[in-house]
Amino acid sequence: MRNASTAAADPVVRGRLAALGRFCFRHRRWVLGFWAVVLVVGVLIGGRVFEGSVAGASSATAEADRGSAVVAAADPARGAVTAVVDGRPADDPAVRAAVTRATADIAALPGVSSALDAYGSGPAPAALRSADGTASLVTVRMADTSTPAQADAVTHRLAALNGQGGAHVTVGGDLVLQQEVKKQTEQDTRFGEMVTLPLTLVVMVLVFGGLAAASLPVIGAVASVGGALLAMFGFSRIMDIDTSVLPIATVLGLGLSIDYALLMVNRFREERGHGAGIAAAVERTAATAGRTVAFSGLTVAVALSGLFVFTSPVLGAVAAAGVSVVVIAVAAALTLIPALLGFAGSRIKAPAAPVPDEGFFSRTVRRVRKRAVPVALACVALLMAAGAPFLHADMRNSGAAVLPASSAGRQVADTIDQRFPQAAAAPITVVVEGGARVAQAYADDVVAKLPGVSGVRAVTPVGDSLSTVDVLVHGDPQGGQAKQVVQELRADRGGLKTYVTGGAASVVDFKDELMSRGPWALGLVAAGTLVLLFLMTGSVVMPVKALLMNLLSLGASLGALTLVFQDGYFSGLLGFSPTGGLETFIPVLVFAFAFGLSMDYEVFLLARIKELRDKGHSCTRAVELGVQRSGRIITSAALLMVIVFAGFALGDMLMVKQMGIALAVAVAVDATLVRCLLVPAAMSLFGEFNWWAPAPLRRLHRRFGLSEHVELPAIEPTAIPAPRPGTGEPKDLVGTAV
Repeated sequence: MRNASTAAADPVVRGRLAALGRFCFRHRRWVLGFWAVVLVVGVLIGGRVFEGSVAGASSATAEADRGSAVVAAADPARGAVTAVVDGRPADDPAVRAAVTRATADIAALPGVSSALDAYGSGPAPAALRSADGTASLVTVRMADTSTPAQADAVTHRLAALNGQGGAHVTVGGDLVLQQEVKKQTEQDTRFGEMVTLPLTLVVMVLVFGGLAAASLPVIGAVASVGGALLAMFGFSRIMDIDTSVLPIATVLGLGLSIDYALLMVNRFREERGHGAGIAAAVERTAATAGRTVAFSGLTVAVALSGLFVFTSPVLGAVAAAGVSVVVIAVAAALTLIPALLGFAGSRIKAPAAPVPDEGFFSRTVRRVRKRAVPVALACVALLMAAGAPFLHADMRNSGAAVLPASSAGRQVADTIDQRFPQAAAAPITVVVEGGARVAQAYADDVVAKLPGVSGVRAVTPVGDSLSTVDVLVHGDPQGGQAKQVVQELRADRGGLKTYVTGGAASVVDFKDELMSRGPWALGLVAAGTLVLLFLMTGSVVMPVKALLMNLLSLGASLGALTLVFQDGYFSGLLGFSPTGGLETFIPVLVFAFAFGLSMDYEVFLLARIKELRDKGHSCTRAVELGVQRSGRIITSAALLMVIVFAGFALGDMLMVKQMGIALAVAVAVDATLVRCLLVPAAMSLFGEFNWWAPAPLRRLHRRFGLSEHVELPAIEPTAIPAPRPGTGEPKDLVGTAV
C-alpha cells in the first residue's frame, strides 16, 4: 500500500498539457467555480440566442436573395400575418360581417401596412377566396418598422375570429412561421438534452461500473453546452445566426464533450489501475488522453473550417458556431475534467487489471488479417452500395414543411398551396427593373414562350420603376423543370435588368455555389486533415487511407439520409412526411460534421497504434494491441454519440431530424464496419508500408511532428485500496505528489 512518503516520490510528467492538468487539479475549486459561472451565464444569457436568431438568413451574393432584397427596399415590409377562415361558406352573411369588421379593426392597429380580405373589389380580393368558395383568407402586411408586439396584436385579433359565424380560423403567415420555427427549435433542443443526458449516464454507469466516473462526462457536457450557448449568443450579436444552426451546434458540442470526457476518465482509471496516486493519475491523463483530445478537436475544427469557404450565411454561421463549440468542448475536457477528478477521483473505481492484450477485438483483427482482401473488398462494396442512393438525391427548400403537421403556420401554408392557387407563392418570381408595361412586355415576349412555363399569373408593380412577374411551371415547383426554367430566364433577360427569384431559383443558386466553392472547401479540409495526420503519424500512406475510408463512411450516411428523407423509408416510424428531397444545406453540414467525427475516432485509434509502434512493436502487433486497447472505448464513445444524435432526431423539426439521423448512421458505421474491419484489413494489406514517407518528409516529421506518444516516468505498481462508502479519499492517498 502506498503511503505519503512513497506518493511524494511520484515523478512529475513534463509537458504543457501535464502542467495544465496539475494546475487544474491544484486549483480545482477555482476551476469548478469558473465553469459554474459559465454554465449559469450561458443558461441565463446564452439561452436568449433563440430569440435573436434569424429564420432563413439571406446571402448577399445569390441572385435570388439579391432580387428579394431589391423588392424589400422598394416596398419595405416586415412580413405578413395570414388567417384562413374555413368551416362556413365565404359568402355566409355572419362570416362576412365578422371578417370585414376584424379587417377594419386590424387596419387601424399600429404597425399595420395593409389589411385585405376577400370582400373587396379587384383581382387581389378574388385571390383570397378559395376556388370552391368554402373558405377565405385575411392577409395583413406589417410595416418594416413594426414590432413583434404589434404583430402579436394582429395575431390575437385574427384568432378572435374563431367561432364567429360558425367559422374556424387558423392564423399563420411568414411572421408566425418564423416564430414557430424558433419556438420548435428551442423545444427540440431542450427535449434532445433531456432525453440524451439521462441515457448517456446509464450507459456510462455500465461502461465504468460506477456512478462517480459516469457522472463526470455528463457534468462536463452540461457545462460545455452552457459555454456553447454563450459563444453562439456572442456570435448572434455580430452576425445573423440562422435558427437551424442552434440545435446542430448544440448536438455537436454535447456529443464531443461526452466523448472527450469519456476518454479522459477512462485513461485516469487506467493510470490508477497501474498504481498512480490521484494527482499523478490526473497529470498523466492530461499528458496522454489530453493530447488525443486536443488533436482530435483540432481535426474536427479543420473539417468545420471548410464551411467558411462558402458565402451562404447559414454555412458560415455553422462554421463559426461549430468551431467555437469544439474549442469549448476541448477546454472543458482539459480543465474541468481534471478538476472534477480531483474531487471525485477517490470514488472512481480503478480496474482490477489492465486491459488484456487478448480479447474480442484482437481476435477480430487476427481473423480479418487472415482474410484481408475479401474483407476489404466486401467493406468497400457494402459502403459504396449504401452510398449509392445519394446519387439521385434532390435538393430543395422545404419552407413550412420543416415544421410538424400540427403547426398552425404549416397548416395555413399547406391550405394556401392546396386551395388558394392564386394566393400561393409562385415557383419563380422575376423582378424586373421597369414599370408594369415593360414587365408585361417582358412576360409576353420571353417568359410565356419558354417550354416548361405553364403561365404567367400576375405582373405586379412595386414602386414606379420596379415590377414582379409570377411565373408558373409544369410539375414540381422545385423540380428539374422549374430549375431549367430558372436557367433559361437567366440566360435570356430580354435586354432588361432582372433578378430571377423564388424557391427554385434559391435551390439553383445554392447548387451553383456548391459546384464552384465545394471543391475548394473539400480541398481545404483534405489538405488540413492530411497535414495533421502526417504530423501525428509521420506517414503519408495512413492519412490518405484515412481520408478515403472517411469518404466511404460519409457516403453511407448520405445514402441513408436520401433513403429515409427523400424516398420516405421509415418516415412513419420517425414521424414526418417526406418532402421529396433533402434540405439544400444539410448534405454539406453532414459532410463537415460526419467527416470531423470520423477523424475523431481515427485519431483515437491511430494514437494508440502509433504509441505501440513507438514502443517497438511490429506493425501487425501494434494494430492488434491498438484495436484491442482502444476498441472498447471507441465503441462506448460511438454508442454515446449515437444516443445523443438519435435523441435529437426524435424532435419535430425536419432539419434537426435529418442531421440527427445522418450523424447517428455515420458514427455507427464508422465505429463498427470501418474501425473494426476495414482499417485492420487495410493495415494488414499495406504492412510496413503503412509508415512510409519520403526521406525529406521523414526529416520534416522528426523536426516538427506532433508525437502522440508521451514518455511517462515509471510508477511503482501498488494496489489501490477500495474507498469505503461515504469516507471520501483514503488517508493513504492524501498528499500524493503533483
